[in-house]
Amino acid sequence: METITSLQNPKVKSAIKLANRRERRSQELMTLEGIAELTLALEGNLEPVQLFFCPQLAKDTDQGLLSVVKNRGAEILFCNEAVLQKLAYREHPDGWFLVARQPRMTLQNLELRLQESKEPPFLLMAEDLEKPGNLGAILRTAEGVGVHGVFSLDGRTDIYNPNVVRSSKGTLFTLPVVESTNEEVWEWIESRGITVHAAIPEDGVSYWEKDYRGPTAFVLGAENEGLSSFWKTRAHDRVYIPMVGRVNSLNVAMSAGLLAYEVRRQRSLFL
Repeated sequence: METITSLQNPKVKSAIKLANRRERRSQELMTLEGIAELTLALEGNLEPVQLFFCPQLAKDTDQGLLSVVKNRGAEILFCNEAVLQKLAYREHPDGWFLVARQPRMTLQNLELRLQESKEPPFLLMAEDLEKPGNLGAILRTAEGVGVHGVFSLDGRTDIYNPNVVRSSKGTLFTLPVVESTNEEVWEWIESRGITVHAAIPEDGVSYWEKDYRGPTAFVLGAENEGLSSFWKTRAHDRVYIPMVGRVNSLNVAMSAGLLAYEVRRQRSLFL
């Protein structure tokens, strides 16, 4: 099979353009790199379009994975190191770079997940996060702890940003992640009797003091600005994470992890 060696190749140039949010939106495409992330994403029924594969960088050729990608209708493009390095977002790519269609998760997808679960709803909501890496880290934690779904609310960050995809380790495609507005999600949550806990460092009660065995959602805001008044006024209560050092708050992804694992601890003990 022919190997792509030129950075001026039209398919390479087209894939490089997908680093731009506007280009991703207009084409409804995204990129994903790394064999571990790619494997997990394909388990989540991601629709591949093109796979750029560099055997010189790949520790494992994994013919089975190449076959899976090809059988789903994707074009397999072998390339050299220079091309893969140009395409890749990470510093040390492992030879796998995928162009795929953007999966569109909706409230209906989340409804199905909730119907299949034996537990009460357990959700995380991130409002207007400005750092893609934080959103990706929240998704990775959410998948690991058993959250039913994550909302990206009124977000500045595109969930298909390469840094979100990289930080999520592929869990973006195995967990219902819904982009929506505050108003739409509040209406949906209120109609289902889900208790919303606003994570706010300045007041409220310690998150250790609440009972999360019933339908539960946490809403967290951007680190610089915090939650908007929309959620401050509508949340059923406010919780904070106790701090004993000089800093007054934690990284938002770390905060989401602590809150989520407290829910898992309580439900593991008492449900």
